[in-house]
Amino acid sequence: MARISDETRARNEEAIRAAMDRLLRGELPPGGRADLKTLASEAGVTRTGFYPKKNRDGTTRPGPYQHLAEEFERRLKALQDAGEIPDPRDGQIARLKASNAELRERLARRDATIMELTEFQTLALSRLAAQHDEITRLRKALEHPENITTLPVRARVARGTHGQ
Repeated sequence: MARISDETRARNEEAIRAAMDRLLRGELPPGGRADLKTLASEAGVTRTGFYPKKNRDGTTRPGPYQHLAEEFERRLKALQDAGEIPDPRDGQIARLKASNAELRERLARRDATIMELTEFQTLALSRLAAQHDEITRLRKALEHPENITTLPVRARVARGTHGQ
């Protein structure tokens, strides 16, 4: 690939910086994002200029605009850390993740409530079944009065005369 002149490189860097400022302000083109691909497209340069290159001997050298890519990433991260999200899709993703986490918590609470209510229902049904069995047993006992012993009734003590 042919080397570019210093003048062309300077023009390209200006275009990259201008595009960087627009993207970080949230002025994204339709279908664009706050990323290196959109930055390169908006500046009119190839994206490969943002990445390191390999020399013929296997060593690496920085890409012509790699320092600008690093600056862009740093500034983008600083904005995100400050709570500003220039890419509305990133904001939407963050909101959806928060909503998803909230729904998962609600679902866990609902599942716990259902489990508690199921345990309560099982206990209530077993108590009702035991009470029904006892009522049935007592009714059968009433059918055979010879099995019933009548208890003596105590005479009631008149009020006010007790203990005098």
